[in-house]
Amino acid sequence: MELMDNSLTKWMEGTALVLEGGGMRGVFTCGVLDNFMDRGIKFPYTIGVSAGACNGLSYMSGQRGRAKFSNIDLLEKYRYIGLKYLVSQHNIMDFKLLFHEFPNRILPYDYEAYFRSEGRYVMVTTNCLTGRAEYMEEKQDPERVINIVQASSSLPFVCPITWVDGVPMLDGGIVDSIPVAHAMGEGYERAVVVLTRNKGYRKQLHGTKVPRFIYRKYPRLQVAINQRCELYNRQLEEVERLEEEGRIRVIRPERPIVVDRIERDISKLKDLYDEGYACAAKMEF
Repeated sequence: MELMDNSLTKWMEGTALVLEGGGMRGVFTCGVLDNFMDRGIKFPYTIGVSAGACNGLSYMSGQRGRAKFSNIDLLEKYRYIGLKYLVSQHNIMDFKLLFHEFPNRILPYDYEAYFRSEGRYVMVTTNCLTGRAEYMEEKQDPERVINIVQASSSLPFVCPITWVDGVPMLDGGIVDSIPVAHAMGEGYERAVVVLTRNKGYRKQLHGTKVPRFIYRKYPRLQVAINQRCELYNRQLEEVERLEEEGRIRVIRPERPIVVDRIERDISKLKDLYDEGYACAAKMEF
């Protein structure tokens, strides 16, 4: 493993690492983070959303390859994405496997290493009551760690609401998919941002509205979901502006994305992981 020299360490001191979500496109982020671990690159502040929050946990505990195993090897063996889980768990994915069997039995998560890690780690969720983002940290209680990361990964419509501290939560990407502004508001002047979409990507605005009978108990959540596409596009524009100004550095896929949010093609996932590793390897700090 390459150790960071003094100049790299100095650059990292005021730098945040921001991890976008994107479902199974997050295997790109797995490759990036494995490269960082191979090179001994660490940040004082890391913030992850949805799949980014999941993958970031293995980075924080120093478990190289664990996120890749979860997203590729585990998927190949257990096929944990599918409509059958909508019947058994009211979920498009097998959350019992992903957030209980996997971290506790199949490839145990190293909570002690995570709790000892020096950098701050923030996971973004969406508060269903307020329709606003929650920026949550936990380095003492393993159960709460899992509750938070599960909430951050609970996609609207296809995943059930997850309760954290007695509050209903969903995917943080609903209201803050790329939390650069929050990281800078925490005092970090620079950021490395890992995206899972190609440069120039924008969501198409179809004007789709959440039907009134869905999330009817949470009207502010309905508003947040309805505004998500427009907000995400504004965040992408801000990322590109900050990148041009030299305030952030962005690692994003360079080849056209062929991986869907709930992709099950193992070969596509492996290729995207490899691309993430290669793109990170080209970044010099």
